[in-house]
Amino acid sequence: MRKIGVIGAGLMGNGIAHVAAQAGYDVMLSDIELSRAEKGKATVEKNLRRMVEKEKIGAGEAEAALARIALTAENADLADYDLVIEAATENEAVKRKIYEALELKSGAILASNTSSISITGLSTSVGEPERFLGLHFFNPVPVMRLVEIIPGLPTSTETVAAVRRFCERVGKDPIE
Repeated sequence: MRKIGVIGAGLMGNGIAHVAAQAGYDVMLSDIELSRAEKGKATVEKNLRRMVEKEKIGAGEAEAALARIALTAENADLADYDLVIEAATENEAVKRKIYEALELKSGAILASNTSSISITGLSTSVGEPERFLGLHFFNPVPVMRLVEIIPGLPTSTETVAAVRRFCERVGKDPIE
């Protein structure tokens, strides 16, 4: 896994983009308007700057992480990404609309950051339900280490294992 897409640049989405970029992944941060994605990246920049001021990371590391985050308002730009994490509003109809319009390469993993909507239910709206699961980060994402991996009934064990490795690489403690 090299390329991570994040749909939704709000509180959770920009935090997920932050930790993925800081761990060395190329990240595409997407939102319905480019200005929202820009605002999300500005939040990441502010948070990285705060980490530098507190001497948790070096300035070069912060600059490199920020440079790894690209922005878009078109989910079609995520077509060749390895893992796409949806962190849109907690509304099932909105999430289903996103999934139904999303065209990812075969074998890509799609995850939802939802904490309250059925993953098995949502999986009926995705092209490869065995490659879909819940990936629930806690707020604030750059600080909280816990992340829940929530497989749906059709989720494969390979998908769970790949997402577990991703979580560990971004410094999280995954639980299933």
